Amino acid sequence: MNNLTTEEKLQHFLNASIEDAQNRSQKMISDYKEALAKIADEHKAETLKKAELQIKVEEDKLQRNRNKEISKQVLHIKRKITKKQAELKDKLFVEVAHMLEEYMSTEDYTKLLVKEIKEAVDIAGESDVTIYIDPADSESLSKLEMMTGASLTISEYSFMGGTRAVIRDRNILIDNSFAKKLEEAKENFNFNGGISHE
Repeated sequence: MNNLTTEEKLQHFLNASIEDAQNRSQKMISDYKEALAKIADEHKAETLKKAELQIKVEEDKLQRNRNKEISKQVLHIKRKITKKQAELKDKLFVEVAHMLEEYMSTEDYTKLLVKEIKEAVDIAGESDVTIYIDPADSESLSKLEMMTGASLTISEYSFMGGTRAVIRDRNILIDNSFAKKLEEAKENFNFNGGISHE
């Protein structure tokens, strides 16, 4: 090296400096690329996370909307079923009332009235009892009094057949009217199992 001329020494120094600068430059570029790659990865991960969160939010929203729509449809169907059941129930009990009217012209109906009148007399015992029959049964008054030995009263208003008895001194009403029985049957009726007795 000592044998080198000044010019050669300068050239050698220049070459060494350029090489060193190039190495440092390469290192800086490499570090910069690594930093950029890291930033890019972080940004990508964050963007992906945001996108996943957005998708989850949208999925939840869609699920809520779907559930709301299903609930709305179920409620609408239930209302339609309830309305139809009410119509069918009314129709059914109109038919039942008609069948009761037909039943009132049978011998079995007369037997039922006799049984109810005798039961009312038994329940009254020594107490005074007023036994009412429906105005529709007024023609059978004498026959029923003869068959039961009881004094009967024709009601001022119809209760669709059957009997009613009042034992005033004991505050007792025995209501065997068809109107009462029909009302109770209608109240306790459901389409799942007919008439429920709770």
